[in-house]
Amino acid sequence: MSGKHHHFKGPEVSCCVKYFLFGFNIIFWLLGAAFLAIGLWAWAEKGVLSNISSITDLGGFDPVWLFIVVGGVMFILGFAGCIGALRENTFLLKFFSVFLGLIFFLELTAGILAFVFKDWIKDQLNFFINNNVKAYRDDIDLQNLIDFAQEYWSCCGAHGPNDWNLNIYFNCTEANPSRERCGVPFSCCVKDPAEDVLNTQCGYDVRLKVELDQQSFIYTKGCVGQFEKWLQDNLIVVAGVFVGIALLQIFGICLAQNLVSDIKAVKANW
Repeated sequence: MSGKHHHFKGPEVSCCVKYFLFGFNIIFWLLGAAFLAIGLWAWAEKGVLSNISSITDLGGFDPVWLFIVVGGVMFILGFAGCIGALRENTFLLKFFSVFLGLIFFLELTAGILAFVFKDWIKDQLNFFINNNVKAYRDDIDLQNLIDFAQEYWSCCGAHGPNDWNLNIYFNCTEANPSRERCGVPFSCCVKDPAEDVLNTQCGYDVRLKVELDQQSFIYTKGCVGQFEKWLQDNLIVVAGVFVGIALLQIFGICLAQNLVSDIKAVKANW
């Protein structure tokens, strides 16, 4: 009588989940590395890496911090998720889930607080912009960021062109020897479609004119109000982007937890 052998297939780690999580995170890992590289290169160009103490010297916001912080977070998350999935390492996968969950919780908290304390956020934005107006000439990256914002939102200063009195080069005091006295940066200027070459001196002496005349030459609305208006006009798009990011984060957490459960089930069956 021949004996029949029945082989029962035990639990397995899902290849689909494992390699999808690996692919999902290797993109983040590479993007994070690229952001970090750009940030460090920018700091090297500005001589920050050779003099670390100069990081605190800038009175305003250094946009390079965005690349360093975002790149660093993406690099760490991508590394943990990528290697965790490939090596089936439960510690790295749990770290990935907790870290991603923490970021999601912080984003959710920030969103709720921003909605509840709208006036406080508006005041902080006003303070932030004016603080950076003061430091406009101190850092080329900050200067480019302010110029981009003023051109994109067709605005000038936090509440209006007179906010540029806060800057030592543009203020209207008699003691100011700068040629830019009583002026504004070129990014405040209303663009003339007929001009092929950018006129970087278009804002010179413009605030010596009466406000009604200024409107023909520069944007007279503040960036805080224009940013608010832009948010209201693009609320669905902005909300869609945030919901999309949140869903991606939840999806990543679910995939990682699913993989951890599979790995534990396989180990328990040994």
